[in-house]
Amino acid sequence: MTDDSSPLTLEDLSELPVTRLKGVGPKKEKSLISIDIGSVLDILTHYPRRYIDRTKEAKIGSLEVGEEGMVLVEILDVQKRRTRNKRQMVSATVSDGTGNLSLTFFNQPWRERQLTLGREVIIFGKLERFRGRNSMVNPVVDLIGDKTGRFVPVYPQSGKAGLTTWEFANWVNDALEKSKVRGFAEPLPQPIRKKYGLISRDVAFRKIHNPDEMSDMQKARKRLVFDELFRIQLLLIARKLRLESSVEGIGHDFTGDYVAKLFSSLPFEPTNAQKRVIDEILSDLRSSSPMHRLLQGDVGSGKTLVAVAGLLSVVEGNKQGAIMAPTEVLAEQHYLGIAKMLEGFMVQDTDTLLGERSLKIALLTSQTAGKESQAIREGLSKGSIDIVVGTHSLIQDSVVFSDLGLTVVDEQHRFGVDQRAALRAKGKETKIPDVLVMTATPIPRTAAMTIYGDLDVSVLDELPLGRSPIHTERVSDTPAIWEALRHQISLGYQAFIVCPLIEENEKMQTTSAEETFLRLQKEELHDLRLGLLHGRLPPIEKQQVMERFRRGDLDILVSTTVIEVGVDVPNATVMVILSAERFGIAQLHQLRGRVGRGQAESKCYLVSDSEAEEATERLQALVDTTDGFELAERDLEIRGEGTIMGVSQKGKNDFKIASLRRDKEWVQHARDAAFSLLTPEINVSDISLLADEVKLFFKDEEVEYLFKS
Repeated sequence: MTDDSSPLTLEDLSELPVTRLKGVGPKKEKSLISIDIGSVLDILTHYPRRYIDRTKEAKIGSLEVGEEGMVLVEILDVQKRRTRNKRQMVSATVSDGTGNLSLTFFNQPWRERQLTLGREVIIFGKLERFRGRNSMVNPVVDLIGDKTGRFVPVYPQSGKAGLTTWEFANWVNDALEKSKVRGFAEPLPQPIRKKYGLISRDVAFRKIHNPDEMSDMQKARKRLVFDELFRIQLLLIARKLRLESSVEGIGHDFTGDYVAKLFSSLPFEPTNAQKRVIDEILSDLRSSSPMHRLLQGDVGSGKTLVAVAGLLSVVEGNKQGAIMAPTEVLAEQHYLGIAKMLEGFMVQDTDTLLGERSLKIALLTSQTAGKESQAIREGLSKGSIDIVVGTHSLIQDSVVFSDLGLTVVDEQHRFGVDQRAALRAKGKETKIPDVLVMTATPIPRTAAMTIYGDLDVSVLDELPLGRSPIHTERVSDTPAIWEALRHQISLGYQAFIVCPLIEENEKMQTTSAEETFLRLQKEELHDLRLGLLHGRLPPIEKQQVMERFRRGDLDILVSTTVIEVGVDVPNATVMVILSAERFGIAQLHQLRGRVGRGQAESKCYLVSDSEAEEATERLQALVDTTDGFELAERDLEIRGEGTIMGVSQKGKNDFKIASLRRDKEWVQHARDAAFSLLTPEINVSDISLLADEVKLFFKDEEVEYLFKS
């Protein structure tokens, strides 16, 4: 630890156990550790969730029925009893001088100990009338102790761990008092603080916990939000700059004739978005810095064409291309689609009599037969295969490329960083191949900058002409829906029926799909041709079922979510999703994208009888829009960002105060600031405190050498 007079760094605070604070003995320490608070830093970053303005409290006498209110009350009596159905119930009577109020708590027996007679507490809840009396059921209770001052911070508390808001307030104040002599170290360079109007960290820590005015709290929050976002951006941008500077990429040499030839052979005109993104990719390919780009495109926005344009360009420059997909179904789909797009395509080859030959594309998965697999491996190592499509089979040691120039990774979130790196390592000698990662799961821009901030991001934000709109409805499981489906089949179209996601249990999900299949085959759809597809079928059987559905030998495919990505059957116009409330927005949107791929109008039925508020909001969002990016923003609002951050960040970096929804502009500011700071001219000693903080929050082997380079 540093000497006793220098300002306290976050690392210093993280090394001080909570037992250094007044009132934290072994019992409280155990309770705090149970909610991941073990150090003085954890206490100081346990921020208030709201503030009570003591001058603006409501009064019981003035609250209307159905209105939510916060009132400061005294406890007059409290009792505990069991209800007839064996639930524990604690009831209390409280008063604030303008009226009395009954409080009822179910299954919270500890409330009896908490609500002692004569104690003052703040309660927050909705006023109801029960048997002629004012009452609140399960209100939020804040024990404020003897707080003075106008704004009282209210901390997230844990009844289960027996921790109250006033205990947190006391510990925070003790920590602030004990750190007064040394103060808190300031890691941000003055120019950055000045540019973004940020107060010092010392003031921010003190004012977030004890504001004199709400404007103090807002300034403190702004600074602390910036710190959290800035640390992540420093890590990501250091990673990006290191990749660009420490390894040599391939400066591909091509004229663009192959892409022009591809465009002229298409039966449609590429969208402006496709042309723009292809230009971005071709420019990256020509540069000698390695490309590391994320391509975001909604379901059906034409990502495959963009990938093929990149692959053809590296082939034109005498290199090979590879595309890696997460499942065999999707790899085969890509292979068939790309082979069809490039049918009859000729490439230059000086070793042949006519100076050209047919472009060669191959499919390599764990299902590729032994002899064929051997031939493909030989073709890749000799250079006679131009483009290979495969699953993670491509990263096996036995797969050696003659000269790999571009790797396309589809459905990026299904692959780890290690798998991407393994494929990148297949390059020749010291030069590493370019990497394009694609995802059809739209991510809000702020989240993309936070999760994939080490990648350049391209977005396909328009759908190709000729894609038919998908009409989405929320329905109940009634005969009417099966009638609607039968009608579409009678017109010569096909349909998908997706069975519910039963937790993450593939075995149970298979059972659910099998039961649904048998029921429909016997009852509602007995005279139609049904097929069944789920993850536990042998791969060869999966392939056969998909092939029969593609050929039109089956009317309906009953399936689990194995069809979520990339399955392309233009004749399918109906998607029925059973127990739709069990799926998330992104997954529902992916599943819906399996239809609407041809000229006919398509329908998606979300079958659900759930009355849960969040499920209703989710399903309504899908009924309202087919725009994946708008849905991603709605998803962020409904679920919060924890789910999104979980995708790729690891370490102790969950946001304590920043929010990707509320603080969109600050994500961009933090990113700009990180770029401005990490320049070759920077003196490492000037940012040593920041580097230490990044190491503290991201316990990642990478961080060590990132900041050395």
